[in-house]
Amino acid sequence: MIDTLQENVSIILPENGLEEKLKQAKEENRKLSIKLGFDPTAPDLHLGHAVVLKKLKQFQDLGHQIIIVVGSFTARIGDPTGKNKARKPLSAEDVQHNAQTYINQLSKIIDVEKTKIVFNSDWLDALNFSEVIQLLSKVTVAQLMHRNDFNKRFTENTPIAMHELVYPILQGFDSVKIECDIEMGGTDQLFNCTMGRQLQEVHQMPAQIVMCMPLLKGLDGKEKMSKSLNNIIGLTDEPNEMFGKTMSIPDALIEEFIDFTTDFSIEQKNNLKEKMENGENPMNIKKLVAKNIISQYHDDEVAENAEQFFNNQFQNKNFDEKSFEPVSISSLNSIQQKKTVLELCHQLKNDLSKSAVRRLIESGGVQINSVKILNPDQEIELIKEIKIKIGRRNFFELI
Repeated sequence: MIDTLQENVSIILPENGLEEKLKQAKEENRKLSIKLGFDPTAPDLHLGHAVVLKKLKQFQDLGHQIIIVVGSFTARIGDPTGKNKARKPLSAEDVQHNAQTYINQLSKIIDVEKTKIVFNSDWLDALNFSEVIQLLSKVTVAQLMHRNDFNKRFTENTPIAMHELVYPILQGFDSVKIECDIEMGGTDQLFNCTMGRQLQEVHQMPAQIVMCMPLLKGLDGKEKMSKSLNNIIGLTDEPNEMFGKTMSIPDALIEEFIDFTTDFSIEQKNNLKEKMENGENPMNIKKLVAKNIISQYHDDEVAENAEQFFNNQFQNKNFDEKSFEPVSISSLNSIQQKKTVLELCHQLKNDLSKSAVRRLIESGGVQINSVKILNPDQEIELIKEIKIKIGRRNFFELI
């Protein structure tokens, strides 16, 4: 059981904390309270959120109590985590709309009927100013400056507003109010989660443990999956869109997707990785991953139909053998065996500026061997028979 709960977890703090909490719960014959907090800053959940939610589901299946803390108060402040500037706070109307959308989507992974959903405005709105000052007095400025993004911005003389410094303290106070045993989040939330431990100890409560899951990279293969970066696969995406997006990920991201987005068994995951190491065509692996993802959020039949649609739409129709203009590799004037997608497309379509080509790639207008490429800096090996589609009407084949 504990091996399953620890699988794929990046950080457990303290190291033996999970084992101790499970032992304590068994001795006291009670459920553990597992917290996940989110600020409803955008109305859609994606596969990056699912990494943490799937771990919550494992706890839920073992009978523990999942508590979702909706940051209905803190979203009106704006979480500075990972930002190089203050994040714009949301209106109360935006918060309510996004929160309801989030809650509806949670049912795709966890059992919402067995989940406790609370709103931190219920207790944070009730604090008077004296109580706020007392809460702030429990944390020093030096402690806050240990947070990487605060430290970086301070060093670079980038402004840090007072409300941003208060944010992690308020998130930590949520753990006090719900008497949390375990707080979960991504690795970028480590500081905020440990603040909950500190404030619980100050309030003479047992300190929660912190479990942080890795941050899934987005479709560009570089940045974490984020709606603001337009590199996500949404839990509510249409099946055909899910399939196409999964097929567009860089090959270097396949193993990460196998580990964190599929529900294959450990043996199946290892088998897929072994096939990749033995030279299996990455496209075949991506198709299996794409079908598995769609089966989780739709069903098996829909996944099969999405694969068929992809094969018909992209491999058979869009890549008609007669439409391709042959281009000699030697004519690309390069001694390099690889080029970035941006460099290659710019050479093939030199009537477009590099910035225009970059925009075209990022908007999904470029396909290589039937796979949509979204990262302009992804490197492509220059070998014969590679087929490139640029925009709607430009087809090239390297010879």
